Parts: sequence; structure tokens; C-alpha cells
Amino acid sequence: MAFDWFKRKAKNITTSTEDKKDVPQGLWHQTPTGKIIEYEELKRNNYVSPEDGFHVRIGSREYFDMLFDSGKFTELNADVESIDMLNFKDTKSYNDRLKEVKAKTKLTDSIRNAVGEVNGVKMVVSCMDFAFIGGSLGSVMGEKIRRAVDYCIENRLPYMIISQSGGARMQEATYSLMQLAKVQSKLAQLSEEGLLYIAYLCDPTFGGITASFAMTADIIMAEPGALIGFAGPRVIRETIGKDLPEGFQTSEFLQEKGFVDFIVKRTNIKEKVSQTVKLLTNV
Repeated sequence: MAFDWFKRKAKNITTSTEDKKDVPQGLWHQTPTGKIIEYEELKRNNYVSPEDGFHVRIGSREYFDMLFDSGKFTELNADVESIDMLNFKDTKSYNDRLKEVKAKTKLTDSIRNAVGEVNGVKMVVSCMDFAFIGGSLGSVMGEKIRRAVDYCIENRLPYMIISQSGGARMQEATYSLMQLAKVQSKLAQLSEEGLLYIAYLCDPTFGGITASFAMTADIIMAEPGALIGFAGPRVIRETIGKDLPEGFQTSEFLQEKGFVDFIVKRTNIKEKVSQTVKLLTNV
């Protein structure tokens, strides 16, 4: 019996090599729960999985795009970047690490400052990039925050810091730790001027940043499920010799204990921030 439908009409595949299409990388994203999401759909949903609500870790570029009206903003202090002040070396020199991470991320440090309008409200936003040495706090982060606060005071604008960091940058030693006092003193000046400071805590927010300016804002918001703390759970467990409560160090746990004011989904962050500024500043 002849199966005409099975016969190949063309002798060979005629698509030329030049016309063959490879599947581009990064078209799909898999969340920790195993859900597969098309990248463009994820982007349209502010990088939150519509399947399970998982907040994919993103950087300053994505946060600025979703916060500022039409994605338009002016970057401040873009020319401030890290240098190796101590000639520090562990498995490789700090200078080499900086060269590598700057080339890989196209960033100059672990935080960026921007000014623009959020639902018509003009404000300054500083956003950390975890991709740059774990969003670590160094002398440049402290200096950029100082300059951002000065800009807010000069122009009478509210201020917001988006935190995602593993803590202080060990390659800068004491210079890193000094930034805690430096930033807190500037935020005190902001408060004395009667200007609003909002903190938005993302996954993860740890170390000295949690122990200082991430927890001293007028309003503290956090993404759902974000890990927030000072030391890691393993260190705490070994120190106190006890098992930790379920959900310990999540944003929901911290809200229950009074450390966080609001859990705000990334899909709602623009509206929540602009609403908060309007309510508290009579804009």
C-alpha cells in the first residue's frame, strides 16, 4: 500500500545555511519552583512570575524603567567609580576584580542614582545592583548616597533607596564600614530638612546595610519573600544553638515583627511609592 502523505515531495531540505535560525538565548526563564515563563511575558509583568508570584532578581536598569514615567530619568554621579585604595589581594587582586565586574556588568559600582518622575512625582532613587560584587557597600556607594541626599536637599525632593546587598565590601575594609556612619549622618540631615526617605528592600538585603540605612527610613517597604537580615541563618543557628522559626528572615516575618511597614509586590511598586509620597508630602 502506498502512503502518499508520507512521501517527501522535495528531494532534500532546501533551506540554506544562511537562512537557518538559531533559537536566541534568554527567551525563557525558570523560577525556583520550576515554572517556565516566556521572557517577554516576564518583562511585561515587572519580572514577577505570573504563575507563582516569584520575584526574579533584577538590576537598577529594570527598576528605573518600571518606576520612572515612560522609563525616562537622568542618571546622577555616573562618573564616580571604585578604585583599589588598599592594594587588597585575596585569591586575586581587588583591582582585577573591579576590571572584570565592570566589563561584565557595564556598571561602575554597586549603586546608581537617578532623578525623574514617578506618576508625576519628581524624586531621586538610588538602586543597588547585586550583580556588582553582590551589591556590596563600599566607599563609592556611600559617596553616591551622600551626593543623592545633597541633591534632594538642594532641590527639595523625596528620596528612595532600593536595597539588594550582601553587606559590606571586604576588599575596602574599614573604608567600607565608615560608610555606615557617613550615610546615616546624611539621612539625618534629610530628615532635619523635612524630606521623605523611603527604603525598598529586595532579595537579599543583609549585613551592615540592614543594620543601618535600610532600617532607618520613614517608610520601609519590602518585596514579597525577600530575605532580610544581618547574619545568615546558619550563623545565627550555630550561635544560639536553636532551630529558627519557619520563614525566619523573610520580609513577611519582619513585617509581622514590626520591622517592615508594607509588603509591596513589584507590579504595584510604582503606584505605592507615588501614593506614599503624595500622602506624606502634600505633593
